[in-house]
Amino acid sequence: MAKVTFNEESCKGCGLCVEACPKGILRLAPVRINLKGYHPAECADMNACIGCASCARMCPDVVITVEK
Repeated sequence: MAKVTFNEESCKGCGLCVEACPKGILRLAPVRINLKGYHPAECADMNACIGCASCARMCPDVVITVEK
């Protein structure tokens, strides 16, 4: 099973990772806001992650780590 982690305090909530996810399991946190004032990205269903790292490759701020 793959594990996706986000450096939430550095995330600017651009949504590029959400669009890049082929499984559609990433989203911008609907309630949480980081110290910069953005809704950070999060994985809604970690068990569905296939570890493709498309999200990490799309992130312009390199805040995503994918472990297989």
